[in-house]
Amino acid sequence: MSRVALIYLLVAITCEVAATMALKATDGFKNPGPIAIVVIGYGGAFYALSMTLRELPVGIAYALWSAIGTVLLTVLAAIVYKQNLGLTTLAGMALTIGGVVLINLGNQNVH
Repeated sequence: MSRVALIYLLVAITCEVAATMALKATDGFKNPGPIAIVVIGYGGAFYALSMTLRELPVGIAYALWSAIGTVLLTVLAAIVYKQNLGLTTLAGMALTIGGVVLINLGNQNVH
């Protein structure tokens, strides 16, 4: 993966996580400030992800985007919204990361 593709992927993940974190603060889309963050964040996420797809296969890019975003969002939600990170949640996060690693390893063997 080139540096440019990695940067676009990280931007996509950051935008998506910011938008999803702000989604709770919209209070059912009643608060304009968080709504703007949601709209801009998701727009930026999909744009950056589309730029990532110029180089990475869609399955790999989406697996990385969704898994890293899910794990990061779960950790941030635990910190910001005091959501529980129990043993089951931690195991799920480990399985998510492991699944992405396996997808990437499987893709390396395909020519």
